[in-house]
Amino acid sequence: MHIVIVNRWPRFQDPSRWDNELTRYEEFFDHQRHRISYVVDGPGAEGVLAPRDHIAHLVQVDDVNQYPQLLAGVQEVIDRVGPVDQLIALSEFTLEIVARVRQALHIPGHGPEQVAVYRDKARMKEVLQEHGLPVPPFVRCDDVQQALDFADAVGYPVIVKPVDGAASIGVVKVEDAQALRAILSEVDLGRYEVEAFIQGQTYHIDGFTDDSGAVPFQVVSRYINSCLDFASAKPLGSVILQSSELRTRIQAFSEACLRALNLRSSAFHLEIFVEADGSLVFLEVGARVGGAEVPHLINKVFGVNLYEHWLKGLAGEKVPLPTIPADPSGGWLVVPKPAQLPCRVIEAQSLRPHLNSLWRELLPRPGQILEAGGSYDALHSGRFIFTDASEADIEYDIQHAINNFHFQAEPV
Repeated sequence: MHIVIVNRWPRFQDPSRWDNELTRYEEFFDHQRHRISYVVDGPGAEGVLAPRDHIAHLVQVDDVNQYPQLLAGVQEVIDRVGPVDQLIALSEFTLEIVARVRQALHIPGHGPEQVAVYRDKARMKEVLQEHGLPVPPFVRCDDVQQALDFADAVGYPVIVKPVDGAASIGVVKVEDAQALRAILSEVDLGRYEVEAFIQGQTYHIDGFTDDSGAVPFQVVSRYINSCLDFASAKPLGSVILQSSELRTRIQAFSEACLRALNLRSSAFHLEIFVEADGSLVFLEVGARVGGAEVPHLINKVFGVNLYEHWLKGLAGEKVPLPTIPADPSGGWLVVPKPAQLPCRVIEAQSLRPHLNSLWRELLPRPGQILEAGGSYDALHSGRFIFTDASEADIEYDIQHAINNFHFQAEPV
C-alpha cells in the first residue's frame, strides 16, 4: 500500500510541550512493509521522525493548506513513487483541500461532496434534519435580508459562524439587527451561516468509527465554559462524564448522528447541547481528533490513542481496545492568552502544590513573549490536565484552577 501523509504539525523537542506527541507516524505505519510518503510544510517537516531512508518520498512546500502547492506536491510523489492508495491529513483545516486533491488525481477516499458533510456546518445540519435528528434552526447567509428575516423570526441573540471554521474562529454572538447587518457587511456571505442561539449546556463526544460506521469507542465530556467564551479570552475546559442515564443517552444520540452522516473509518469530535429539559440538540461534528488536551487526556485515562486507532484503521490494521475495568474521569483546562497581545510574561504560577489531580501543566516562562494567533494547543497563559479523581472532584479542581491561577504579563 502506498500511503501519503500530509502533515503540518511539528513534534516539539521541548519536553514540557506535549502537543502532537501522539501523532507518531513512524510507529503507526510499517515504513518497510508499506510505501509511506509525506507532503509537509516547514513545521510539518519537524513532525516526520521516521528515518529518511525508510520514507518512499518527501516533498516540502511552503503551505500544505494552499491547494496548488499540495496538488503539485502529491503529483510529485505519484511521479516518483507511483499511484496513491491513501491520502491522509489529520488537520481539520486541510481536509477539504486534500479532498480536492483526491478528486483531481483520482485517489481513493472521500471527495469534496463527502467531506462537506462533516466540514460544512450547514450541510451537516441539513443531513441530520433529513434523518429527523434535532439541530438548531439555521440559515445560510446567501442573502443579507434573508439572514435578517431569519434572526427576527427566531429571536436574538443569534450566532454567526463560518460554515468551514474550527476552534470558534470567526464565531460571533450577535445581539440585535443593527449588529447583524454590520457583521454580514464585512464577511464573505457564501462562507457563513446564522444559527439560533441555544440555551443549554454544551458537551463533546470523542472517539472513532470503524469501516462499517459502528462506534467501538467514545468518551462523553461536559464543557466548563464554552468555545465561544474562549474566543473572548475566558478559560475553557471539560470534564469526562462517569456512568449516568444522561451519558447513555448522549452516547446513543452520538451514534445516531454519526450513522446519519455516514462517517466511517474516522476519528470524530462531536458537540451537542443539552437543554434545560434534557433534550439533546446537535451542534457540529469534525472528522478528526478533538483539539486542546482531549487526545492526551483520553490516552492517559483510557489507554486509547485516537490517532493510532484512526490511522492504523485506514491501513487496514485494527488495534485492540484495552480493558477498562473502572469508570474513570479526568479533565482539562486552557487559560487563554491575555486579550492585549503581544505581551511579555511576568509570572505564571504553578498549581501543582495545590491540586492532587493535576497531571500535567504547561506554563510560559517569565520574560517569554506571547503572540496573537494559534488555537487551543498554542502556548497560552496556562494549560492543565487532571486525572485520577472522580468527575465531581475533577470539576472542583478545574474550578479551583480557574479561580486561583495567578498570571501576570505586560503589553509589548
